[in-house]
Amino acid sequence: MAEQASRFYAAGRSPAAPRVAATVLLLRPAASGPGFEVYLIRRVAAVAFGGVYAFPGGGVDPSDAGTDLDWAGPDPAAWAARLGCSPEQAQTVVCAAVREVFEESGVLLAGPDGDTVVGAVDGPDWEADRQALLARTSSFAELLRRRRLTLRSDLLAAWSRWITPEFEPRRFDTYFFAALLPTGQLTRDVSGEADQTVWATPQTAELRAAAGQWKLLPPTRVTLAEIGACADPAAVFAAAAGRDPSSAITPELWVDPNGTVTFAVPSR
Repeated sequence: MAEQASRFYAAGRSPAAPRVAATVLLLRPAASGPGFEVYLIRRVAAVAFGGVYAFPGGGVDPSDAGTDLDWAGPDPAAWAARLGCSPEQAQTVVCAAVREVFEESGVLLAGPDGDTVVGAVDGPDWEADRQALLARTSSFAELLRRRRLTLRSDLLAAWSRWITPEFEPRRFDTYFFAALLPTGQLTRDVSGEADQTVWATPQTAELRAAAGQWKLLPPTRVTLAEIGACADPAAVFAAAAGRDPSSAITPELWVDPNGTVTFAVPSR
């Protein structure tokens, strides 16, 4: 990474425009004892940032801008004020967050109305719908309309916003959200972009990263430390309400004389 950055600056290249994206910290109570766990997937080597553990997520799709869908919770204008963008972009970001967590974990944050959440979504018919989304032969709005489901934007809590450093060839402007695993639903190892999935406490993930067992990019590592200071999912949501998810964070790369590469996160 240091060599890549050095080549970038030496060549005087212009940074790539970051693609708007969304990622979701899917939470559940710990399987045993106090605390809670977060869902992580390890990206396959062939995709961007391969080999690292990350939260489910990805870039927004043009179809996420569709307006013909039932929506519960804060409307796009309210999300725009929270995320610091236009209502149109806010809708695409929230839709992308819900769509991506369904595509990459098999969990759907939607329900028959604004007060309920759909149950198990792991049957063959649901898998066919998920595959259609991946192939982009169907949009997320079309899926919700056909299933007569309402997107539950109120199940998301905005946490932060990160922008990939300018020397990376593929850059993302990513909004981070937290969501609780709905009752009756289970995560499934379904993503073609992942070769491993795991539920882990934030503390366990940090320990494995420190031991060199897991690779975590700075946004993931910092976010795990932040939510790890919370006692339970309810505390995560309470903390999210007091955060500013509109101010972008970009990690800074430092290379010591001995060649050690360090990432620093600007103070907020």
